[in-house]
Amino acid sequence: MTYCIGLRLNKGLVFMSDTRTNAGVDNISMFQKMFTWSKPGECAITLLTAGNLATTQSVVSILDERTKAYSDREPSIIEQPSMFQVARLVGETLKEVIALNADTGQKASTAFNATIILGGQVKGGEPRLFLIYPEGNFVEASKDTPFFQIGETKYGRPIIVRAYDADMSFEDAVKLMLVSFDSTIKANLSVGLPLDLLVYENEQFEFSHQHRIDADDSYFNTISSGWGDALRKAFHSLPNFKFK
Repeated sequence: MTYCIGLRLNKGLVFMSDTRTNAGVDNISMFQKMFTWSKPGECAITLLTAGNLATTQSVVSILDERTKAYSDREPSIIEQPSMFQVARLVGETLKEVIALNADTGQKASTAFNATIILGGQVKGGEPRLFLIYPEGNFVEASKDTPFFQIGETKYGRPIIVRAYDADMSFEDAVKLMLVSFDSTIKANLSVGLPLDLLVYENEQFEFSHQHRIDADDSYFNTISSGWGDALRKAFHSLPNFKFK
């Protein structure tokens, strides 16, 4: 399993993903789930992936190959005229990879499906955030739905819903996401450290901050213990239930 978040703020976009994959309790591995492409002054694009690892790695490899190979290997993700066209390209690539592998080769115990969060900005347009489904179609984040989660979403969602503010700083957004991840990690063994963090500031066309948060990260550990203490204090501050 996995857990990834893409968050849209008035100042830009913030992304976070874990790195744990598993195929049973005795087969746990670490794989990157956050991928980026950028062209200085032109575009900055991020993908977060969840689902079948072979599918997501194939999609990323195809997209990456098209940015580095000969000019006749098109279309390139960094040459698209808008983020909408980037979303279409990623959706079509995901759909093709799933269709190509669905009925061939050795049968797997799970489907080849995958889900992707896509975010970024292309020059001439606004920063945009999309959720792309295995069928290749997608939806875009809005004021009513300003963030997307994929993977093991249920444990970390309540804190984001309650505390999110479009005007919050990048620092507060990272703190919010870390609390969401800490709640998920404590509740589900299929999500785990290290975490990958990425911040995109509007109109920069490059990534402001990119950081990996390991198990010995002092700030994450402070957040983890502090959030637990805060929850206990909040719980005990509520009025007691009284039996009739």
